[in-house]
Amino acid sequence: MDAPKRKGLGRGLGALIPQAPPPRTTAGDRTVPIDQIAPNPWQPRLHFDAAKIEEMAASIREHGILEPLVVRTRGGGFELIAGERRLRAARAAGFESVPIVVREMNDRAVLEVTLIENLQREDLSALEEAAAYVRLMEEFTATQEEVARRVGRSRPAVANTIRLLQLPEAVRDELRQGRLSAGHARALCALESQVEQTALARDAIRLGLSVRQLEARIKSRMQPRTSRRADRDLHVADVEKQLMRSLGTRVRLHTRGHRGRIVIEFYSAAELDRLLTRLR
Repeated sequence: MDAPKRKGLGRGLGALIPQAPPPRTTAGDRTVPIDQIAPNPWQPRLHFDAAKIEEMAASIREHGILEPLVVRTRGGGFELIAGERRLRAARAAGFESVPIVVREMNDRAVLEVTLIENLQREDLSALEEAAAYVRLMEEFTATQEEVARRVGRSRPAVANTIRLLQLPEAVRDELRQGRLSAGHARALCALESQVEQTALARDAIRLGLSVRQLEARIKSRMQPRTSRRADRDLHVADVEKQLMRSLGTRVRLHTRGHRGRIVIEFYSAAELDRLLTRLR
């Protein structure tokens, strides 16, 4: 199967953590006991490879922690911002204290930094990435455009990733298990029927279809619909574009003679509230 391609981010951690120090050795850093550092509640990554953590722990035992963890003060201790793998590896290596750099940041900035750190290292699965985008939108009433700008991705890329959460649970489970790639899953989003999405996902796995081969099958199933839409009034397409620009989300017009309906997509409760406010 085709491996999903990731584009580089236009916005780095340095833009969100002002004056972040370059990597350095433990010697010049402030160190604190590990048990004084609370986990990051905004961490979008749910799964950590135990073998890779152990590899990092072995390196830490040999060379120490070469880059300090970024934390913020919380209560009488600290809360992690960046460096989850280093913290886990330090525990596995038997370290009792770790070097830190303190940065005071609000919750939104912490979520953005944590998300971008994982995206830059390609540590997040497509579903974890989608869930993080939705959390940004729900917790901080951000639009897709704002999320895209903050993480350095295009709005369509953010929207297409979020749409993965609408796939049937069976398809999402195949994606989590790695039997289906993010490219395959995105292609399946073009289908409206969840039954068809599930059936084609199973075909892709069983037959070892590439993303292009799956897209060809999807296109052949959708061909009757596409041909009927080919002669659609160009004015309708222009209205769709205007509405999408105005509302900041995908909008489709379905016309039949002088009648029709408008479908406005939303991906979270917060975005629905935003759209209702805008429409009012």
